[in-house]
Amino acid sequence: MVNEVTVADLVKKTRLKVLQGDKYLDRVVTTSDISRPGLELTGYFKYYPAMRIQLLGITETSFAKNMTHDELLMVMRKMCAPETPTFVVSTDLEVPKELKQAAKENNIPILGTSLTSSRVLSNMTYYLSGKLAERQSVHGVLVDINGVGVMITGDSGVGKSETALELVRRGHRLVADDRVEVYAQDEQTLVGSAPAILNHLMEIRGIGIIDVMNLYGAGAVMQEDDVDLIVNLETWAPDVQFDRLGDKGDSQKILDVIVPKVSIPVKTGRNLAIIIESAAMNFRAQSMGYDATEVFDANLNKLIKENSKKD
Repeated sequence: MVNEVTVADLVKKTRLKVLQGDKYLDRVVTTSDISRPGLELTGYFKYYPAMRIQLLGITETSFAKNMTHDELLMVMRKMCAPETPTFVVSTDLEVPKELKQAAKENNIPILGTSLTSSRVLSNMTYYLSGKLAERQSVHGVLVDINGVGVMITGDSGVGKSETALELVRRGHRLVADDRVEVYAQDEQTLVGSAPAILNHLMEIRGIGIIDVMNLYGAGAVMQEDDVDLIVNLETWAPDVQFDRLGDKGDSQKILDVIVPKVSIPVKTGRNLAIIIESAAMNFRAQSMGYDATEVFDANLNKLIKENSKKD
């Protein structure tokens, strides 16, 4: 499952200016890779990535000024391939008239920005990488707990949505209920959001669908969040062993990203919202270098040594 991005989306999200071809902003961008056409200006097109956005900066435009009109027009016409989505000119540089002519002939828009090539390349890559990344739908609830993205998973009916609602009432923010669309922002970061049809909505058995933003305000919801921790709710059973010291280091791999995971037994009388809140804070403490399990082990070893001396 991959989202579609048009040039119009790119203009809006990365604050680019349309310099030419505003009627053709519906062209589709299919890759997050950005091309800096240096070799192409010399006439070398054997490996020309025509499907990429073509970014021209100071280096490219300076080289183009040393070319004759006919040479540059021929090159620009070759660069204006049917699959080329758009050209972007950085640093408020003057657009070569040959590029304007070739782009107009092929209905390709030209965009501009006052940002440097490095900056606008970074902005476009970040946006496109997120929008065009492979997505996976996960059954669960995603909540932001004091800056820690916690995805609550478990069997249907175990109480995920009700627990998330209690967390919202405690001041935390809902990202997605029931289905979480996740994508890998990079090798270490998993990001989750709600499907458009479920945005800001929750299903509570016995009540039905509720609009969290309408009931609790805009501060109770988020559009997307990193998935830092997975909390799996499991129905308690006397023959099932659960981690009591927090030293098992369980995890789950989603889209090749490894996410820490803890399993919490669900039993009558347990306040799951407070437990999950504590799990999130404990995760944050561990990420900052403090591990309560290590402290317990150190205290235990110290006590054993003291008792050994007494014996």
